[in-house]
Amino acid sequence: METATKPNHIGRKISRIRELRGMKQEALAMELGISQQSVSLMEQSEIIEDEKLEQVAKVLGVTKEAIESFNEEMAINYFNNFNDSSAGTFNSHCTFNPLDKLMESHEENKKLYERLLKTEQDKIAYLEKLLKEK
Repeated sequence: METATKPNHIGRKISRIRELRGMKQEALAMELGISQQSVSLMEQSEIIEDEKLEQVAKVLGVTKEAIESFNEEMAINYFNNFNDSSAGTFNSHCTFNPLDKLMESHEENKKLYERLLKTEQDKIAYLEKLLKEK
């Protein structure tokens, strides 16, 4: 029995782009102002409304169209086809690390990290308070 895959499952594309950016569901959720569970449900959804997709694309640093047309196989082939040629022939050499370009928004990532850290500190303080009350 063969399982058919849905080639345009927007939720899976969001998930994969998020993973390639090194972002956890919690971080995406915080940026969108929703729960981690909502992000999980969204990533399981085949279709996502345009307004929400625009918001997700902005947080991920891509366009809505980039999410819609994302093809992991093509992305992998793109990165695998960079060849080093010492023979002097012209090849399309990448003069930057594409993953670094994805992470260019250093300040945004720093702010996100600080908010995540604050959230974790708040959780710890709350749990400590609960323990003291026992």
